[in-house]
Amino acid sequence: MATGKKISILHLASTVAVIAIILIGLALAGLSCYRQGLFGLLCASALFVMSHDKLRDFSFTAWVLVCVGFALAWPQSLHEWGGFELPLLIVPLTQLIMFGMGTTLSLKDFSGILVAPWPVMLGVVLQFGVMPVIGFAVALSLGFEGELAAGIVLIGSVSGGVASNLMAFIAGANVALSVTMTVVSTFVAPLMTPLLMGLFAGRFIPIDTLAMMIGVINIIVIPVVAGLLAHAVLYSRRPWAVSAGYLLLVALVSALVAASSLAADPEVFGIFAPLRNGLVLGGSLLSVVALSKIIVSVWLGRPNTWIDKALPVVSMAGICAILAIIIAQTHDVLLEAGLLLVLAAVVHNLSGYGLGYWGARGFGSLLGRLGYKMGFRDTDTPLIDEAACRTVAFEVGMQNGGMATGLAMDVLKSHVAALPPNLFGTWMNISGSVLANWWKRQPKVR
Repeated sequence: MATGKKISILHLASTVAVIAIILIGLALAGLSCYRQGLFGLLCASALFVMSHDKLRDFSFTAWVLVCVGFALAWPQSLHEWGGFELPLLIVPLTQLIMFGMGTTLSLKDFSGILVAPWPVMLGVVLQFGVMPVIGFAVALSLGFEGELAAGIVLIGSVSGGVASNLMAFIAGANVALSVTMTVVSTFVAPLMTPLLMGLFAGRFIPIDTLAMMIGVINIIVIPVVAGLLAHAVLYSRRPWAVSAGYLLLVALVSALVAASSLAADPEVFGIFAPLRNGLVLGGSLLSVVALSKIIVSVWLGRPNTWIDKALPVVSMAGICAILAIIIAQTHDVLLEAGLLLVLAAVVHNLSGYGLGYWGARGFGSLLGRLGYKMGFRDTDTPLIDEAACRTVAFEVGMQNGGMATGLAMDVLKSHVAALPPNLFGTWMNISGSVLANWWKRQPKVR
C-alpha cells in the first residue's frame, strides 16, 4: 500500500477514534447511547489494522468483527429494507461466493491429486470422517439441542472453506495443495454432507437427506462449475476464447439457460426445483463474464485482471453481509447461548487444526518408513512435508461456513441452525489469521 494512502487511512482511523471516544464520554454522562461509541472504536480499529503493514493480514477479520458489532448493536436494521426481507439474500450471496471460488480454479487443480495423493486423501478422511463426530460430541457434551445442535453438526459436516487457501498462502504453506483439497472436498460434499447430517443431526431435528443433497448441488456445485467455466472463458488461450463470435455464443447460451430456468414451471423440475436458483444465477454470471471479456479484452485489448480484483472484494463483502444478517435474526438466541457457542467453536476448530497437523505428520512419517522398509524409497524421511502438514491443518480446521449457512437457510429453513456456522466462521477467521501469521515466522523444516 502506498505511503500516502496509508497515512490517509491512519488519519481517518484517528478521526473515527476521537469521535467514538467523545460518544462514549457522552454515554457515560447519560447524554448518548454507548453503542455508537463502541461501534466507532471497532471501525477505528479496523482502519488502523488496514494501515499497518504487520497487521494488514488481519484486515478481513477486523471488518468481520465490525459487522458483528453492527448486527449486535442494531439488529432491527438488518431484518428488512423497504419491505424486502434481508434473509432472502443469504442463499444467492452464498452462491455468488462459490462462483467466485470457481473462477479461481481450473481443471488442472484436480491434477494435484496425482501429485500429492496422500495429504488429499487424509484431509478428506479427517474432514468427513472425524470433524462431524467432533461436532456431534461437542453439541452433546455442552448440552445443545434442536436447531442449534444441528447447526453445530452441520458446520462439521461440510467441505473445507475457501478461507483455508488464503491462510495457507499467508502461512507459506502449500497453496496448490490447499486449492486441490478444497476442490476435492467440495465435490465430495453433495454425497457426504447429507449422509452425515442424517446420521448425526437426525438425532436433534428431522433431516431430509435427498433435499439436502439437492441443496448442496444448488448452493455449491452449480455455482462452482459455472465459475470453472468462467475461468476457462477468461483465461483459456484457445481460439474460441478470444473470438467475439464464440464468446457471444457462450453468453447467449448461458443467458438462455438462466432465462428458461427462471421462466419454467417449478413442477417441470419436480423434486429438483431448488436447482432453478443455481441455474439462474450461474447462467447469468457466466453470461456477464463472457460479455465483459468481449468488451474488455477483444474490443478494448485490455487484460482480464478486473475479475481477480473485483470478486475477492465482492466475496468478502458477501461473507460480512451474511454474517451480519444471521446474527441480527438470531440476536436473542446469541445473547442467551453466545458463550457456550464460542466455546464450541474454539473446541471444534482447534481440534481440526490439531488433528490435521499432527495427523499429517504421523501419517507422513509412517508412510515414509514403510516405503523405505519395502524398498520403494531411498530414505525414511516423512512422505508429507511440513508445508503440506500446515496445509492439511487449515483445510481440516476451517470449514465452509457459507455452505453451512446456505444449507441451514435453504434446506433446514432455520435462522437458528445458521447461527453456529456464522459464529464458527467468525472464530475460524480469527484463529486462522493468528495461526497463519505465527507459522509464517516459523521455519518449514523439521
